[in-house]
Amino acid sequence: MRTARKSWKTCTLGAVAVAALLSSAACDSGGADERKSPAASGTAGAPGAGTPSGAPTPAPAGTTARPGSGEGTSGPSQSPGGGDTAVAACNDNDLSIDTSGWRQDSGQHLLITATNFTDKACTLYHYPYVRFGTDIGDPIAPAGSAPRAVATIGPKEKAYAGVFVFRAGQRTRTVTSISLGYQDRAPGSNRDVASLDIRLSDEVGSLTVGPDPRVTYWNTDLRAVEDLLFRSGKS
Repeated sequence: MRTARKSWKTCTLGAVAVAALLSSAACDSGGADERKSPAASGTAGAPGAGTPSGAPTPAPAGTTARPGSGEGTSGPSQSPGGGDTAVAACNDNDLSIDTSGWRQDSGQHLLITATNFTDKACTLYHYPYVRFGTDIGDPIAPAGSAPRAVATIGPKEKAYAGVFVFRAGQRTRTVTSISLGYQDRAPGSNRDVASLDIRLSDEVGSLTVGPDPRVTYWNTDLRAVEDLLFRSGKS
């Protein structure tokens, strides 16, 4: 009733030549339309209602595809806001490390096998930081390029990295242990963090190390590591 009275005053001022009864009817109709207008507008809604234009696009899930599957990328996904959606990086508390060699190889290559002994997945990013014996200098450089998928391993799963140790005719030295460090998602991360000292397995015994050793990137595909490792040793 309050709205109808306000509408009557508005129409009386604007309709001098029109009868009072007709003006009242017209104004009552107009007041009803005005009361319906906000409801109609609210029903239609603004374009894209529920998704504000300033909201960030949801980040894709982290990539855990196996190498050779045709899926995955060279690194984990990251949301536009900088939030990392990938599985956490592996560290010393997640892994058991084993070292082994190949028959009829003359000790020129070393295989590093990392097994996840926890109940959650973790990712071995990039390549391991490998140093020999008591070396405290820079870790050895990587061989080849990064695989298309990061090496994410679940409980009891394994990842591999191979080390090209020496080539025939090179000047060498002998060591009985290596140190191993792990990277986070950012390449070159944790370079100065203390590495884990690992005594070589009884199978390996000792290593004859040349002047220019190299290590492959982590990979869940052992065949891919072997292919790269022995191809590099012949180059």
